[in-house]
Formats: sequence, structure tokens, C-alpha cells
Amino acid sequence: MKNRLRTLRFSILALCTLGLSGAAGAVTLQQIKDRGAVRIAIANEIPYGYANLDGEAQGAGPDVAKQVMQKLGIAKIEWSVTSFSALIPGLKAQRYDLVAAEMAILPQRCRQVLFSEPNSSYGEGLLVAKGNPDDRHSFEQFAKGGGKVAVMAGADQLDMLRALNVPQSNIVTIASNADAISAVSTGRASAYAATSLTVNQLAKKSPRVEAAAPFTDPVIHGQPARSWGGFAFAENSGALQKAFNAELAKFKRTQAWRDIMARYGFSDTDMKASFNQGTKQLCAK
Repeated sequence: MKNRLRTLRFSILALCTLGLSGAAGAVTLQQIKDRGAVRIAIANEIPYGYANLDGEAQGAGPDVAKQVMQKLGIAKIEWSVTSFSALIPGLKAQRYDLVAAEMAILPQRCRQVLFSEPNSSYGEGLLVAKGNPDDRHSFEQFAKGGGKVAVMAGADQLDMLRALNVPQSNIVTIASNADAISAVSTGRASAYAATSLTVNQLAKKSPRVEAAAPFTDPVIHGQPARSWGGFAFAENSGALQKAFNAELAKFKRTQAWRDIMARYGFSDTDMKASFNQGTKQLCAK
């Protein structure tokens, strides 16, 4: 196993080393072809983008990216795994060419990076201790009373909680999804706020936790919360973004795309919703 890990194509990037190794990022598709490989980052979040035990990139983002890159004539992908909060800083520093983490397309992020058109759409959820001892069924409950809710650093659920006037004192920030089960099962937090897909995946990993049911989606500014995830590019990579978008639009019309999304738990409703919003609309909200 040790030998296998040594030969992984992944670079597990710590923040302290990321700043030392950034090569100039590709602005055009031709530059990537000349280099011979495209550099793609993920945040090790199941089912969006993660490395499996064999060191292979999987998830809705990586699987779709592989198909699109193949259509663009790029056979080699150099994958990097980093924390979610390091994705945009790393992209801005041109340490990789794009992010395939199904990152929610939000105005504040659009001011920092370029996004593809949406590849996915997903709702929200809460991970709670087995039996839901604190009886938590919505984000709003943490604004009305006591109890703490955990959220991953850099995740858009933090913005949702703030929009719902959840006090900062009621919010526990954790580094990654991997810390969520411990935070909830030990009572450090009453629940972990994440997308419904993430919550369902985490609930399968331990008998100590479960997905809160029933769950009421948060209502932000009068609208039920739903996110649209896409691929992110550096601001100077507009040509690459456009080329990627053209092939992504074609691929989303195929059964192969539907098969990928279904494999990772996206429902028919989620798939249909991914066509309901465009990046221009989402960035302007």
C-alpha cells in the first residue's frame, strides 16, 4: 500500500507548500496542449470530487471533467487535492488550471474567479447524532435558540447561516467534511450544515450519525436555498473557460452525463434544476 501511495498521481497540497510551487497557469487551451497536461484541483468531498483508495479522482466534477477534457483533446490530467478553502486562493495563484469540486456559483466567488455554466444543482441538509437528540430539522433553529451548528471553512453554508442571523457564537468552523462525524457525535455541535448529498454520504460512514429527517430547506431572501455547482477557472483563463463551456453544454445533453450524475446521488430533480440557472444570472444575484 505504501508503494502504491508513493506512485499516486495526486499531489496532496498543504497551504504551506502551495505558495512555493505555483507555475504560471494556462490562459488558453493551446497552452495546455503544449504543456501536455491539464492541472485540476479537488477538495476531497464525496460525491463532488475526491480521491478513492486507489488514488483515482472520482466524483461528479472529476468524472465530467475527464469527459470534457477528452473532447478538448487533452488526455493527461494532473490532479491536486487540497482543502476547500484553499481552492480559490490556489486558482488565483495559478497553481492549477481549473477546479472540479462542484463549487457553488456565488457572486462573491464570481468576483475572484471565472465559472463554467452549471454542471449540477443540489439542496441542503443537516447531519445530526443518531436519534437527533437535539431535535434539529432546519438551519433557522440555530438562530432562534441555543445549540451549535458546525460548518466547513469556506463553505457557502456559512453565508446562509449568517443570512439567517445565526449568531457567530452558535457556529463551529471545522476544516473538512472528515471532521463532521466527530463534531456531531461527540456533542461539539448539534448538527453539521452541508449539502444534502454530502450529509447523506457522511451518514453512511458511521452508525453514530444520521441525516436529519424531516428537514426544511433554508429560505434565504424569500427563496428556498438551492445551489448550482460549476467548474472554476482563473480570471486570465477566459479562453479555456469558453472552450470548456462549449463541450460541457454538449456533454450535458447525453445519457453519459445523466449516468454520471445519477451514480453520485443526484436526483432527476437535481439534474433538471441544473439547466434552470445560468452563470450570468448566478453571478449577478
